[in-house]
Amino acid sequence: MTERGVLLWIHGGGWRARSTEDGGALAGHGLRMVQATYRLAAEARWPAQLDHVRAAARAARAGADGGRLLVGGDSAGAMLALHLALRGVDRPDDVAGALAYWPPVDPLGEDHLRLGRADDPWAGLLGHRPAPGDPATADATVGTHAGNRVPVLLVHGVADGSVPATQSVALAGALLAAGHPVHAWITHGGARARPGPPRHPRGDRGLP
Repeated sequence: MTERGVLLWIHGGGWRARSTEDGGALAGHGLRMVQATYRLAAEARWPAQLDHVRAAARAARAGADGGRLLVGGDSAGAMLALHLALRGVDRPDDVAGALAYWPPVDPLGEDHLRLGRADDPWAGLLGHRPAPGDPATADATVGTHAGNRVPVLLVHGVADGSVPATQSVALAGALLAAGHPVHAWITHGGARARPGPPRHPRGDRGLP
């Protein structure tokens, strides 16, 4: 199979642990997999995690032999992948696309606040409770950075008890309004389905 690009996979785990999902199922789609690691919330506060995955993306791009750089991840890793895609590594347009599986994207979303979690992982990431008007909260909110029109794939299960699927639904609307090609796959079950891309149309900048 012809290699269609390099996929930097960013692990989940609520920014405080490392999940076992490695995105390996995507390797069968012509993507060379590169794993990214980052310092967890107990070691460093936001935006250190973004700095770390940017460094990993630079290394992955250097080994891509001119191929496209895609970024993907599950849960907290999907949030970081979206930040990379929407903000870029070194330029706003140097990521070809993002594959985000059940990403937490808005710490102030009503759907997230309704969970009423005493151990809100966003608070661990930021070092304080998310709050309106707080610069760190705004910076960590994914939709704040929409606009570079990078293609995005969002996958979420309606029975996800940790990250409401409406987080992905709301983000899909915001991305579409900002001009991004978006494929949102809202499916049954929770967050443990093995990642794999659904069939989707391709545009000039479509995902492979």
